[in-house]
Amino acid sequence: MTAAALSVTIAPMLPEHAVDVLTIYQAGIDEGDATFETTAPSWEQFDAAKLADHRYVALGADNEGNAGNAANADNADSRVLGWTAVTAVSDRCVYTGVVEHSVYVHPEARGQGIGAALLHALIASTEAAGIWTIQSGIFPENAASLALHRRCGFRVVGTRERIGQHDGVWRDVVLIERRSGLT
Repeated sequence: MTAAALSVTIAPMLPEHAVDVLTIYQAGIDEGDATFETTAPSWEQFDAAKLADHRYVALGADNEGNAGNAANADNADSRVLGWTAVTAVSDRCVYTGVVEHSVYVHPEARGQGIGAALLHALIASTEAAGIWTIQSGIFPENAASLALHRRCGFRVVGTRERIGQHDGVWRDVVLIERRSGLT
């Protein structure tokens, strides 16, 4: 895929996107620098964990109308190229304005601005809902994700050294956050 060949729409994530979303998630997991997870959850687990009002997909197709394996493949804009979603960080009322996010882009669609488009949609929806902090943890080896987040207004808060093991290796996590103008 090339930048000129992509037409992208950011849309709310729906159950019909489940297969593509989880496939993209598993691809990120398999690459080894996206998450401590080793396998994507079931759609039911994913759906229950993510806040419904703040999850988006990037839908698109190349100019030939190749729409990937989306459920509605006859729609030229049905291929899921990436997704973003948030979870609440705590059920304590003081943290109702703080969420943790994830953003994943299909390996073949990276470098096309899809991650930034997804994050901008997420930022708009969370700010409209009164959420004042979006945070996440990123492996320091994931330079592309760190650069994307910097471009979208996130800052590094610090590094949690040797916070967990991944495939038997202790890994650091860079903590990032984006604070809205609401505070």
